[in-house]
Amino acid sequence: MTKAQDESRSSWLHDRRVTAAATAAKIDGHELDAVEGLACLVCDDTRFRALFHVQDILQPIVVCATCGLGQYYPRLTDKQIKAAYPPEYYGHAASKFRGVVELLVQIVATRHVDFLTAGLPGGAKVLDVGCGRGVLLTPLADRGFQVFGVEINESAMQGSDPRAEIRIAKRLGDANFPAEFFDEIIIWHVLEHVEDPAHTIEECRRILKPGGRLVVAVPNFSSLQARWSGPAWFHLDAPRHLFHFPLGALHRLVGDRGFDVRSTHHFSLRQNPFGWVQSALNRYTNLPPNALYRLMHQSEDLGSLPIGAATRILLWGLLFCTAPLTIAMSVIAANSKSGATVHILATRSAD
Repeated sequence: MTKAQDESRSSWLHDRRVTAAATAAKIDGHELDAVEGLACLVCDDTRFRALFHVQDILQPIVVCATCGLGQYYPRLTDKQIKAAYPPEYYGHAASKFRGVVELLVQIVATRHVDFLTAGLPGGAKVLDVGCGRGVLLTPLADRGFQVFGVEINESAMQGSDPRAEIRIAKRLGDANFPAEFFDEIIIWHVLEHVEDPAHTIEECRRILKPGGRLVVAVPNFSSLQARWSGPAWFHLDAPRHLFHFPLGALHRLVGDRGFDVRSTHHFSLRQNPFGWVQSALNRYTNLPPNALYRLMHQSEDLGSLPIGAATRILLWGLLFCTAPLTIAMSVIAANSKSGATVHILATRSAD
């Protein structure tokens, strides 16, 4: 692309962004208007305000005036969504990250299985919705549970555990599991990716046994980290995260669809400390968006990330040197009930 073409594209993007924001609502956030053709999936309100744009996405993120749920408006096209999930997004040979980072991810995943399975009877049936590479399925199977997964992308299953029964389906309902089949369903940082979260929760209730458990983890759009970072927040994960859940909206979505929320947890060693580092880099540097995350990712061609060797070394050093500080900040946020990510445990209520 020539310089003239690049300048023309930048001007075109700016004009489109202004138009999109004006269509949704007043960008200053003070005036609330009904948005044509859009109703909140949590509370059915039709009043939204445009909050901000993320990266080069033309559609602004708008938030519901009642529950604060965020989403793109107009909604992303199927082409935009599909382009966000190339085969390399899931990593190679069941490995998503580089070296020690992948090892740490596997260790943390194994440890938090203890939380996910506490109190489950031996041999219980457990479903991981959006199981990806099956990081959770192996330690679950190792503990003697019957493990199942649902994934939209067949290429993501490469290297998955052969003990798991994984079904490919665009929506959970399309997987055709029988009613009252599972003892526990896990939706771990997946609900924000699906096009119809309400359908997903409703289907979970149908296929869970009475009293069965639902565990849902999402980025917390009402968190301290999210409010401080704004459009630079790492956990926006544009454009893959189609919805952005404040904790109250998540509770309402689940509670209104036949579940009783039993506990809420605000700390994640795997997610929250890194969010501080990457969000700060996004906010205060001219590096490409999420450069550190891309550097850690197994699928990232080192030649395609436009930063030099010295910067790469500096980023790796920053990641590990700031770990004590970012962990401490995450603990403080969790104790303040404002964790950057949250996970809830709910049970299917009686009919």
